[in-house]
Amino acid sequence: MNASLKKIWAVLYKDIITEVRTREIIVSVLVFSLLVIIVFSFAFGVNRAVIEAVAPGILWVAFAFAGVLALNRQFIPEKENGCLEGILASPISREALFFGKMLSTTLFLVAVEVIIIPVFALLFDVAVIDPKIILVTIMGTIGFAAVGTLFSALAVNTRAREMVLPVLFLPVVVPVIIAAVKASESALSGGDWGDISSWLLIIGAFDIIFITVPYLIFNYIVEE
Repeated sequence: MNASLKKIWAVLYKDIITEVRTREIIVSVLVFSLLVIIVFSFAFGVNRAVIEAVAPGILWVAFAFAGVLALNRQFIPEKENGCLEGILASPISREALFFGKMLSTTLFLVAVEVIIIPVFALLFDVAVIDPKIILVTIMGTIGFAAVGTLFSALAVNTRAREMVLPVLFLPVVVPVIIAAVKASESALSGGDWGDISSWLLIIGAFDIIFITVPYLIFNYIVEE
């Protein structure tokens, strides 16, 4: 178990160090997300009823498209630099590679969300700094990263990999985005934990399924 955790940490540490040196993911994802939120804030003006109706959707649209940008860079640098074969030939198991990549994607997205959410709250004047919103965001991000890591590995060996990933990935991740939007909408309108529990169960089930399935098939995905 400790050996597996060390291998997962090795993959995660490699991605963190690479990102700290290049800042390819954080900067591009953060700028894109901020632009989406700023543009929508001007588009919907100060109409309070409209803002309350569209705010959860805008927040998750920003997260979703920013996440696709991040996922596009998960395996592509290794592929373009000829390092992916070296990683696969190393004694790191495919399962450790999956969990390391999934955790790095989750970490990068959470880092971006920590910056985006306060800006979103300021521009739209909504109280998103709430335990319910935070839990929904974390659970949704984990599911997003799990599915995204699987499809990122699947798309990296295709010729038009940056176009193939969103085409394959977004239809599968739609349920977790819809559940997250509905849970966020309920929380922003003053709902309690009971009002969002059904949506949290959907997101939780999605997370469990899409962490377990890639764990079982990731070996075949990267070998193909």
